[in-house]
Amino acid sequence: MKTSINWMTSLLALMWGIELINFFLGHSLSRMGGIQPRTLLGLIGIPASPFLHFGLFHLLMNTLPFAILGGLICLQDKKLFVEVSLIIIVISGLAVWLLARPSIHAGASSLIFGYFGFLLASGWYAKDLQSIIIASAVLIFYGGMIFGILPLRAYVSWEGHLSGLLAGISAAWMNARLK
Repeated sequence: MKTSINWMTSLLALMWGIELINFFLGHSLSRMGGIQPRTLLGLIGIPASPFLHFGLFHLLMNTLPFAILGGLICLQDKKLFVEVSLIIIVISGLAVWLLARPSIHAGASSLIFGYFGFLLASGWYAKDLQSIIIASAVLIFYGGMIFGILPLRAYVSWEGHLSGLLAGISAAWMNARLK
């Protein structure tokens, strides 16, 4: 458990450190390193965007769900956490790059929605008691996140949320098939 806490704390410290630098640069890192759909420069955003945010409040809103949902995966297995994170980043990033509206998409939300989808789908695919209990708790405490996949606010990347969710479900399916 201590190692998992260290991992999550380190990743969050990295995100907060990047945000502080980004803040002093007028968020130019987010504008340059976010996913810009269907542009060559936008491809840089696929691995970079989860670590870039559009303000302290944006990162603050992502911090706790990232720590809890990511931490639940990390507690199960560090290797699984890395694999799931990479799958979500690549699949959701490519989907946003290919299909999203022209805008700059950045933030850890796609990763958070991916963790949400992974944890829910793991309860379905794994069918072991621990996965079902975790999925049930995630659904109870974070089930309202599902509304984030709807295009309700122009400044929110619902495309990132939806693609993250689907990428997380895909990661759970892949993980179950490999076991």
